Amino acid sequence: MQAQTLEQRRRNAKFVKDQDARRGKSENEIKKRTKSQSKSPISPFWLGILGFVVFGGLVFEVVTRIFFR
Repeated sequence: MQAQTLEQRRRNAKFVKDQDARRGKSENEIKKRTKSQSKSPISPFWLGILGFVVFGGLVFEVVTRIFFR
């Protein structure tokens, strides 16, 4: 048998932890839990960039209208 790598040990530990969390629960409870943890379709980095473009442009426009009539 081949020795486990560090990555395999980590993944095995995560799997065991998930299995322990599932133990004693019905399939419906498990499905509800996985459905409620949906990921956002856009990463926080891109949300920040989008916010910077939108609100940065808004702030720039207000400043130019106030100081450079």
